[in-house]
Amino acid sequence: MSRRIFIRTLLACCLALVTWFNFAPKAAALGGKLPTINKPAPEFTLPTNTGRGKVSLADYRGKWVVLYFYPKDFTSGCTIEARKFQQDLPKYIAKNAQIIGVSVDSVDSHAKFCDSEGLKFPLLADSDGKVSKAYGSWIGFVSMRHTFIIDPKGVLRETYIGVNPVIHSNEVLARLDELKATAS
Repeated sequence: MSRRIFIRTLLACCLALVTWFNFAPKAAALGGKLPTINKPAPEFTLPTNTGRGKVSLADYRGKWVVLYFYPKDFTSGCTIEARKFQQDLPKYIAKNAQIIGVSVDSVDSHAKFCDSEGLKFPLLADSDGKVSKAYGSWIGFVSMRHTFIIDPKGVLRETYIGVNPVIHSNEVLARLDELKATAS
């Protein structure tokens, strides 16, 4: 066996062992290093489609924040996810929670998407990906489908990767109830 084949085989075996024994670091996701649970969430200020100019995480102190990252306006999975959040918006409002969507799309694209889908929560334009990177949700040129629950003090309480847009809003609502019960 040649040296090159031996090295490839050895690396493949090591990778298989790491996967098998789940040695992969928990704070890493495909999009990069995720922020740490129970630590302050990364601050940000981004332009929004709402006509209010820019929105900062700090603007929502005193409220729970459901910060969700998604790849692209008007795509099937992103549209389903946005519709589900909109459908459940009264439940979030009743829980003192604000939904905020983030993608690399422009403010104009977000405005058209909100108009088209009847969305009543802000979508933020992360055109350079800096906020997506800070949340470990960046994959080259788009945001990944990740969601973060941030408490009223600005502390990250939950992270979702591998999101299924069809059931995700219900998962977030249930977890929000759990988090609120333990925070009281």
